[in-house]
Parts: sequence; structure tokens; C-alpha cells
Amino acid sequence: MLLDSPALWYRAFYGVPSSVRSPQGEPVNAVRGFLDIVARVIRENRPARLVATIDCDWRPAFRVAAVPSYKLHRTIEGGAEAEPPELAPQVAVILEVCRALGICDVGVPGYEADDVIGTLAMRETGPVDIVTGDRDLLQLVRDDRPIRVLYAVEKMKVYGEVEVTAKHGIPGRAYADFAVLRGDPSDGLPGVKGIGEKTAAALVSRFGSIEGVMAALDSGAEDGFPAGARVKLEAARDYLAVAPAVSRVVCDLQMPVLPDELPRAPKDPVALLALSDRWGLESPLERMLQALEAAHAE
Repeated sequence: MLLDSPALWYRAFYGVPSSVRSPQGEPVNAVRGFLDIVARVIRENRPARLVATIDCDWRPAFRVAAVPSYKLHRTIEGGAEAEPPELAPQVAVILEVCRALGICDVGVPGYEADDVIGTLAMRETGPVDIVTGDRDLLQLVRDDRPIRVLYAVEKMKVYGEVEVTAKHGIPGRAYADFAVLRGDPSDGLPGVKGIGEKTAAALVSRFGSIEGVMAALDSGAEDGFPAGARVKLEAARDYLAVAPAVSRVVCDLQMPVLPDELPRAPKDPVALLALSDRWGLESPLERMLQALEAAHAE
């Protein structure tokens, strides 16, 4: 099981009331919400191994160089992330708690959590569950492994290739190229002007990838292009040449072998108890420990 930790703690921050506070009055809504999300997916899916992935660079230079608008709307003056001021201190607590529990967290300098997830998912030989609220990771699903996405936005709905096809009308592994064509405002990916969701789906279904679309343009073929789409795509050649580097997850990072076994008991119970007392986490940590016990019960 691979946790898209930034997506989950943002979801927890906005999903749990900010009135949830520590004994000293600091907000702990993201901490408690994150722990409850993770406890739930552990209890319901019983993974043998678990990694919490993190962003070492939430807006990597290679993606910005390809498409300068990438996540630009999420920045403040100077290029820093426009993060809610009450979230950053909670992220530090989340990571402390994970380490005390014995949950491995990992990031790679210059890359996002998505890229770490892609690399770990593709090098794994057995089934993989990816827990996220980010649609971009739908590109990793494979029914033959299987690699599934548990999509937090839809109450952990399970997405494989069949479900991606049913929702978006595209081949199950084609989400990244579909997003290039349609655009993704949440990431500042503009898309091809005049190409909407239905046309984007038709194009990736017909040609398979952005490279397939470009090859068809180069050949002068007219077949397979929805009405008016060819002219719009011709006008967007420069964008289509670079945008896949933004939307496609990197799957070949150099990474060490990780200590990713699902813990049976806290790695550092003394530290965990101190964190529980300091931040008022007794209830969510009890649920987490019960989930770990249930996962090992069989």
C-alpha cells in the first residue's frame, strides 16, 4: 500500500473542522484526519507492506520548464507554496507520529510523491494499492498486476482499468495523456484550446497516446479526428511536445530498498505516547493500533 501523504493530509485538513485542537489549543485537524484515513484503509485492506510517500519538491523544475503554468496558481510571491499556515506544523507532527509507529516515509529530492509512488508501484511484482485524492495517479492502474487506486474523493472507491474506462471513456492506463489534451486546472495544465473531455477521450481511445496523436498529424491522416480537432491540435504542437513530461508520473527513480513491512506494534512506543499526550491523539492512535492489529490477525 502506497500512501499519497500530501494529498491525504490536505484532504484531512479541509475535511476535519479546524476547531479540533490539542490540549494546548493548536489545530490538529489534519493530524487526526490523516491518522483516521490511514487506519481505515489499513483495517479494510490489510496490506502486508506500507509506505507513506512525500513531496521533496511539490513543483519540480523539470515540470515547470516544460509548462511554466504548472501549479503556478498555488504559489505566493517568491514561488513558495501557498500552504495554509496552520497546516505546515501539523505535517511535522504527522511525520513524527508515522515514524514512531514504524510507518516508513520516503521522498526523493527534486520529485513529487506521485513520482515516488510510480517508481515503487512499477518495481513491485505483486498487487499494489495506491491511496490518494489525486486523479493523476489513475494513470498507474493496471488490472494485470493489479495496481489499484483507492480514491479518497469518492470514499475510497477502488479504481482499476475497468473503472477508469467506465468513468472517463478512455483506455484504463491513458489518464495522463487524456489530461494533457483536456487540461487540468488543479495543476495549471492548460490543455489544448477547444478540446474538451469528450474529444480528448475520443483522441486517446483512437490513437492511444500523445505520441500517437502527433504521428497521425505528421502523416496527414484525417481519419479518427473528431470534427475540428485536427486544426486545434496542429495549433497546439509546441504544447503537445512538452506537456506529457508534466502529466506523466516518473516511474524509474533511483531508490533504495525500503523497510516497508506493516508494523505490528509501535517502533518507538515511548515517543508515540509522548506525541499522543502532547497533541491529544489518544483516540485516533487507538484506532490506528487496532487497525494494525486487525491487519495482522490472519
